[in-house]
Amino acid sequence: MIKLIASDIDGTLLLDGRRELSAEIIEQIEMLYEKGILFVAASGRQMPNLERLFAPVKDKIAYIAENGALVVYQKEVIAKIPMERSVGKAILEDIRQKKDCEILLSGENTSYLEPKTEEYEKHMKFFVKNNVTVVDNILDVQEDYLKISVYEKNGVRDCEAYFKEKWGGLVTVVTSGYAWLDMIAPNVNKGNALLLLMERLGISKGQTAAFGDNYNDIEMLKTAGYGYAVNSAQPGVADCCAGCVDRVETKIAEWLGRACI
Repeated sequence: MIKLIASDIDGTLLLDGRRELSAEIIEQIEMLYEKGILFVAASGRQMPNLERLFAPVKDKIAYIAENGALVVYQKEVIAKIPMERSVGKAILEDIRQKKDCEILLSGENTSYLEPKTEEYEKHMKFFVKNNVTVVDNILDVQEDYLKISVYEKNGVRDCEAYFKEKWGGLVTVVTSGYAWLDMIAPNVNKGNALLLLMERLGISKGQTAAFGDNYNDIEMLKTAGYGYAVNSAQPGVADCCAGCVDRVETKIAEWLGRACI
């Protein structure tokens, strides 16, 4: 019997560029909660952003934020895993030198920006809708570095190999969508974060399901006993899964209808 369902957000719950959750998934989360089944929002997004997105049920779910660097359940921080500061500073300076690359530095409750363009600042505030703190010098930020992200409007494909080759031995480097490349502490990923939550709650692999679409979801899909990729997933992601689905809501509805959960 499934007791925990974790899902990626962008590209998985939010398909075709949608920015708001369906009424169906909100209703399903309510039903799961009533049955004692935990829904987990697992994302590269920051915690406040996720709470706004899941506002109607925000106190009824758990969170894996910042690609696994922050795990929160019932307002308690289960895990918070920053990267080593000297490594983070060197990465920040490196991104600065890349002409078309913008910096996002993630703290626990805000994203720090040293924007090269006004367009990027507005994008983060009004489209991504993060809590944002604009700074003159990103190296002056005193908070722990939970995640450092590269944003490139035209896609990170061109810079991905560079950052992975240069920093891959010191941090985990993962793509998190078309325009985003995320760097987090070694061994930090959604899978290890999910495992910490499972251990804390006494939930087994066989009682856990997960949904994802991108390469930063692979460890989570492998950790769950039932891992599913959406049909629009990146090439190779489905290879580690039990199967594929058109929509997360459809699979949850199927389980609810068959009393599998």
